[in-house]
Amino acid sequence: MSSSSSPRRGAVLALLVTILVWAYSWVVMKQVLAHAGPFNFAALRYLLGAAVLFAALLISRQSLRPPPLLPTILIGLCQTAAFQGLEQWALLDGGAGHVALLAYTMPFWAVLLAWLLLGERPSRRHWLGLALAALGLLCIIEPWHGMGSVVSTTLAIAGGVAWAAGTVLSKRLFRQHTFSVLSLTAWQMLAGGVALAVVALAVPQRPIDWNWAFIGALAYSVVMASSLAWWLWSIVLQRLPTTVASLCSLGVPIVSVLLAWLILHEQPSMMEIVGIALVLLGLVAVSGVGARRRA
Repeated sequence: MSSSSSPRRGAVLALLVTILVWAYSWVVMKQVLAHAGPFNFAALRYLLGAAVLFAALLISRQSLRPPPLLPTILIGLCQTAAFQGLEQWALLDGGAGHVALLAYTMPFWAVLLAWLLLGERPSRRHWLGLALAALGLLCIIEPWHGMGSVVSTTLAIAGGVAWAAGTVLSKRLFRQHTFSVLSLTAWQMLAGGVALAVVALAVPQRPIDWNWAFIGALAYSVVMASSLAWWLWSIVLQRLPTTVASLCSLGVPIVSVLLAWLILHEQPSMMEIVGIALVLLGLVAVSGVGARRRA
């Protein structure tokens, strides 16, 4: 009993650390905008992150041969370039907790895109989750108050849709071909990083302040959020049931809201709290945690 429970405890610890690392990364992504433009930072983060993952491939003696190139590039454009570029852009005018919460509506868009691209028809609980999410987003956006920053809200939601598209495309590629998760992650991150670099060169932005605050934020994003957290997440997926692992998507935006409140003084309104609760209920419905547990 102790031999099997020890890896499980380690996986739970890895899950908790992953939630904290990814949640705090949204605060870092907001703070770094005082020292660099959004696309400059995103390009540096993911080009360096890809370099770390390729080093991991070499250390683990895995092949550097890329997965099918065109689908991998498309995944990189969605999952890295569009998702991270849009979310970093949204943070210019939006709060870290608010943007993180809208980005993590990804599972809802993934349900719809999986229906369109993979033929996975949503079940009743999926439709219930989507309805709760829509109501929750309405409470979070509060259109009756002028919607605050319409651009930031739109960018954050669009980033979530792009992330969902990358997730569904990855799932389809895994169905068609066999290769390591690390290989796909490295190659798609490189493709997305190159695309972000092109955008960074084309779009006028503030020059980078190469001070210790910026270097620290970049190091955290590359080493902790893009490399260590990914490795911990792979441990979680290997050792815990998928339904348990899916709870990570519930924890990250909520902890982000709390950290943004504590560190950036972004106090959520009562309607935002109601919206958060509804989105959480929707995510639980979509993941099917309760239904699968009863089964």
